[in-house]
Amino acid sequence: MSKQSGRRSVAGLPTWDRCAVMGVVNVTPDSFSDGGRWFDTTAAIKHGLDLVSEGADLVDVGGESTRPGATRVDEAEELRRVVPVVRGLVAEGAVVSVDTMRASVAEQALAAGAALVNDVSGGLADPAMIPVVAAAGAPFVVMHWRGFLEGGNVRGVYEDVVTEVVEELHARVRAVLDGGIAPDHIVVDPGLGFSKDVEHDLALLAHLDRLDALGHPLLVAASRKRFLGRVLAGPGGAPPPARERDAATAAVSALAAQAGAWAVRVHEVHATADAVRVARAVEGARDEPPHAGRAQRAEDAHAPETRRAQEPSHQPATTSTTATPDAPSNEGAR
Repeated sequence: MSKQSGRRSVAGLPTWDRCAVMGVVNVTPDSFSDGGRWFDTTAAIKHGLDLVSEGADLVDVGGESTRPGATRVDEAEELRRVVPVVRGLVAEGAVVSVDTMRASVAEQALAAGAALVNDVSGGLADPAMIPVVAAAGAPFVVMHWRGFLEGGNVRGVYEDVVTEVVEELHARVRAVLDGGIAPDHIVVDPGLGFSKDVEHDLALLAHLDRLDALGHPLLVAASRKRFLGRVLAGPGGAPPPARERDAATAAVSALAAQAGAWAVRVHEVHATADAVRVARAVEGARDEPPHAGRAQRAEDAHAPETRRAQEPSHQPATTSTTATPDAPSNEGAR
C-alpha cells in the first residue's frame, strides 16, 4: 500500500498516491459507446495519446466488444487490431494495458510492451491465459464473470449480489494464484454491468469496502454503462445516450477513489482525472490534524506584522527628546 494514502499498488506498474485513471481505446467497429471512432490504427494511437494528455495514467487497448450480444472476432482480426496500437502507444511512452480474453493476444501485446492484462473473463474464456500471464510475470485483472453476455446471462440472478460476487471473485483469485500469478500482480474488478442489473451494480458500488477486503487492488469500470443511464433517466424515463453519461461516470470515479479503488476505467478522461485529484485532496485534508489548518491560517494572518516588526526602521533620526502622540519614540533604538 501507499504509505501516504493507504491505497494498494500493483507490482510491475507505476505507483500513484491517488486513484489511477485508465483511459479506454476501443479498436472496434461495434463497442457500445464509441464503436468505430478509433478503428483505424493511426486514429487509435492518437486517441490514446490524447487520453494521456488529458490525465490518463494508463491506456487500456481492446479489439473485441464485450457488449451484450456482440459477435466474437476471430483471433487473427483481434491481433491485427490490437498489437500495432499497443506498440505505437508504448513507443510514445504510454503505460498500456491490453483488454483481451485470448492468451495469444495477451502474449503478443505483452511482447509489444503492454504492462498489464485486463481479461474480463478472469482467465475463464481461454485456459491458456493464466499460464501465459504467469510466464510473462505480468499483472492481471481478475473480473467477476459468469460467462458471455448472451440470452439469459445478460442479467444475472443473485440472492445477495455483494456476498456472491465477493465469494466468486475470491475463488477465481485462488485459481489464478494456483496458476502461478503472484499475489502482488493481481487486480480485482467487480464486473459492473456483466450479468448484473441496475440494483446489482449500485449495491456493489455501495460496498466497495467488501471487495477491498479481498486484499488486492481494485479496478472499477463503470464508464457510460447501462445502470448510469437508468439512474439518470429516473422512473419511466428514457436513458440518455452512452456518450451523455460522462458526468455520471466522473461522479462514480470520485466515489470509487474515496473508497480506495486502485484505478477507474473510463472513456472520457478529463472530468475523471479532476475528480480523483479532488478526492485525494479531501482524503489528505481528512488525515491532517483538525487544528493544523487553523494554526497555519493564524500564522499566515500574523506574518505581515511579524515581518514589519523584524524590519529595521528607515525613518530619519530626530534631535527632539520629547515624544509626541503622533510620532513613535526612538527610546531604546540601536
